[in-house]
Amino acid sequence: MSERSPAPGGLALVQSLVNTVDLESGADALDTAEGRARFGITTGRLAQARELREALRVALLAHAGHPPHRTVTPLGELLAAAPLVLTVAGSDGSAALAPADARPLLSRVAAAVAESLIAGTWTRLKACEAADCHWAYFDRSPAGRGRWCSMQVCGARAKMRRYRGKAPS
Repeated sequence: MSERSPAPGGLALVQSLVNTVDLESGADALDTAEGRARFGITTGRLAQARELREALRVALLAHAGHPPHRTVTPLGELLAAAPLVLTVAGSDGSAALAPADARPLLSRVAAAVAESLIAGTWTRLKACEAADCHWAYFDRSPAGRGRWCSMQVCGARAKMRRYRGKAPS
């Protein structure tokens, strides 16, 4: 899908999770043992992982100013169940939120979202405007107005559709 670089910090986990499904082809990496292992997901937790993935996608679509692609459990409700702990480390007394248990995906995602909120990068993680894509990407544009995962693919398709729509009959 996208040639963009991964999101910074913990947002790379969120981006990677959202991008486990290719909406155009229907291929879902979570259907494979290897894909589930990347995120520490057991088959018993697969439905919850997919629910989390789609709630994240809705949030990323909102970051880009797009309506939800489907009705999902609100992300805030899902993340409220994630156990996090406040850690204080180092001689400087720096603090961070961390998953209470390193394995559960929900806690790792909640910690990544919290980290990105503090860093001010959460709203830069977006989902592509193209309805057959919705790929997660980190918007590095100076104004933060990126709309597509790739200008060469999704952006070019959208511009061509717009151009053809304006062409005289």
